[in-house]
Amino acid sequence: MLKERDIIAVLPAKDLARAQGFYRDVLGLEPSEVLDDENLIYRCGNGTSFLLYMTDNAGTAKNTQMGWGSDNIEKDVDDLRARGVTFEDYDFPGLKTENGIATTTAGKAAWFLDSEGNFLNLFQRL
Repeated sequence: MLKERDIIAVLPAKDLARAQGFYRDVLGLEPSEVLDDENLIYRCGNGTSFLLYMTDNAGTAKNTQMGWGSDNIEKDVDDLRARGVTFEDYDFPGLKTENGIATTTAGKAAWFLDSEGNFLNLFQRL
């Protein structure tokens, strides 16, 4: 049954107004739906979406929570940097970034934090 259902990513925000400003002003996204004072839905490509909801748990996860596919990660990283995004740098066994981008056997990836401390990424398959 679930394989036929839509999936929606869910991201926490301690300060929903601050988060909404980040997604609007930095990433260029507007909510497509306001469910109530604590829940916003954003629609992205190919019918995908994510829910941004208010909770004190925001920023506690130390893993990638959501990502976007990319056809040209270098260009996308440069574009986001121009909008104020700071990309994470990693240098440990199996993962090293150069200019904010890691190359793996599966593809290229770059990570950044939103205003709430959520780890987001871009990924370009090889």
